[in-house]
Amino acid sequence: MSSSSSDSDEQPLSPIRLFGRQRSLHQILGGGKVADILLWENKKLSATILIGVTIIWLLFELVEYNFITLLCHISIIMMLIMFIWSTGAGLVDWNPPDLHAITVPEARFRWLFAKINWILLNLYDISSGKDIKTFFLAITFLWMLSIIGSSFSSLNFLYIGFLSLATLPALYERHQNEVDHLASQGRREMKKLYKKFDSKILSKIPRGPVKQKKGY
Repeated sequence: MSSSSSDSDEQPLSPIRLFGRQRSLHQILGGGKVADILLWENKKLSATILIGVTIIWLLFELVEYNFITLLCHISIIMMLIMFIWSTGAGLVDWNPPDLHAITVPEARFRWLFAKINWILLNLYDISSGKDIKTFFLAITFLWMLSIIGSSFSSLNFLYIGFLSLATLPALYERHQNEVDHLASQGRREMKKLYKKFDSKILSKIPRGPVKQKKGY
């Protein structure tokens, strides 16, 4: 019996998509402009956002710019540009500034809140105890993340997170076959470790007798 189980463990696993996804990465990321930016389908816009965030990080981390001061200076520059643009539109043959071009669409906020609700629902589902393996994996991941986060300042941690979000999806889309193969091997090793953990620790935890409900 043990030989058959060991043989089954040694059989190569078919490559799986990362996180068990069935849809394309573009669809998972929303399928809109946000997905285009994260996957670098609009290279100019993606590069502009990455450079802008990097400049802000340099101002805060290296130049030690104050957040309120930076916010006020940005507002002053924007107001001066709008003033010159609006005033010049009456003197020269310019189009006045379009309000829709400088406002953030409400759909972006709806997408953001939908993702936050999705994360909260998944955390609740993991914490409900339906899948012990996923629960322990989530605890381990959050614990490792807390250790990594304690090694950096909050600003550096946020910038590293943004940098990862702005580069890793595009890199994964270009090399997803290799990444999925490595993920399959990692999944196989994790299953072996969990079996050992289950047989040596979890299965030996005493459980109280289940009380039967009395009939009325």
